[in-house]
Amino acid sequence: MLRDETVFLMGEDIGIFGGPFGVTAGLVDEFGEERIRDTPISELGIIGAAVGAALSGMRPIVEVQFSDFIACGMDQVVNQAAKMRLISGGQLKVPLVLRAPVGATGRAAQHAQSPYAWFMHCPGLKVVGPSTAYDAKGLLKTAIRDDNPVLFFEHKLLYGSRSVGSAEESSSKESAKVSSLAGDVPEEEYTIPLGRADIKKQGEDVTVIATLLMVQKALNVAQAFRSQGIDVEVLDLRSFVPLDKQTILDSVRKTGRVVIVDEGCKTCGLAAEVSAVIAEEAIDYLDAPISRVAALDTPIPFSPVLESKVIPDESRIAEAIENIT
Repeated sequence: MLRDETVFLMGEDIGIFGGPFGVTAGLVDEFGEERIRDTPISELGIIGAAVGAALSGMRPIVEVQFSDFIACGMDQVVNQAAKMRLISGGQLKVPLVLRAPVGATGRAAQHAQSPYAWFMHCPGLKVVGPSTAYDAKGLLKTAIRDDNPVLFFEHKLLYGSRSVGSAEESSSKESAKVSSLAGDVPEEEYTIPLGRADIKKQGEDVTVIATLLMVQKALNVAQAFRSQGIDVEVLDLRSFVPLDKQTILDSVRKTGRVVIVDEGCKTCGLAAEVSAVIAEEAIDYLDAPISRVAALDTPIPFSPVLESKVIPDESRIAEAIENIT
């Protein structure tokens, strides 16, 4: 925002309250209400206004309190923002970033989904999901400077907001792991290109491809398997559209075994798309079937006990690795 005066924020309670997770806290004091704009509770109106602003030369960053609520403005996203550049023959640009928290945290079905696969299916949109603070900064800068609409998904538990009553808190050991994810973020300028995955841990025996919070769980599992002599490679997709097929294929060809871990639903989800890429382009390199660990195909329950059964955990990731090694 200091670099480009066309960048502004809009969303529900993002000013004085700093948004539901405090991500925008303090920005209204620095940039004022003209550039940090609190909005009425209408996702359709918020996203529609942002599309119009983007078409007129601004670079809006919209915060939707929970990713589930994007559904209220679905037409604005998939029929307007995604298609404007193509149907105008490239005369119009829609440099819009839509930030949305995902993930199950004990808030029940309409506040706990991970629906990024909806938007992967829509040509014209770019879709991003960082797993670390370092990646979040670099990818967000790139997304803001992109001339296309970018949906930027952030897992609630990666904010460090464990007080929201997540199922993770049912295990003190698991909570301790989640609470230690801050990491170093350089103050200087840097960007991370969209469409480039990141190997978070090198390995030789099996590839675990993961997203968002699942990356951290996969790293914990990889560490545990080290004592068993199984060398797990952990690949963080980071960018879902564009998808870094080359890094995926190179890793799978090296290890010959792959587990795909995602908090979205299993049927027609991100893990299904990655599986298809591997099956089409690297099946001859596989020494075992592709394994998917994903959320069960059911609405997210409110009960923390039931939620923990629906969402992938470290035991399910470990079991999947054991079954193919």
